[in-house]
Amino acid sequence: QVQLVESGGGLVQAGGSLRLSCAASGRTFSRYAMAWFRQAPGKEREAVAGMSGSGGYTYYAGSVKGRFTIASDNAKNTVYLQMNSLKADDTAVYYCAAGNWIRVLTTPDYWGQGTQVTVSS
Repeated sequence: QVQLVESGGGLVQAGGSLRLSCAASGRTFSRYAMAWFRQAPGKEREAVAGMSGSGGYTYYAGSVKGRFTIASDNAKNTVYLQMNSLKADDTAVYYCAAGNWIRVLTTPDYWGQGTQVTVSS
């Protein structure tokens, strides 16, 4: 089992930055691929960024590429999502997820509880 706890969400003005954190506990953190999803009101949950367990592979949705960066600190069992140049369209609940790299961007094995990000225009 892996437990994931997100933090770092909040209210920010358009053009600003936020860094989300996801603290993992349980089974060996570094064995899992990690991903960040978001779900805006009335929309489906979508994967915005992912990283393989080795860190050698990353994924970014087209809407966030160049603005968001996923990174991990294995010593702290924590994965981060640095979000820059935020837009009103980035407003959503952001979820951390873990699983196998092949499936983590579609059907991860573990989910966090989510953290709200609100970008004011």
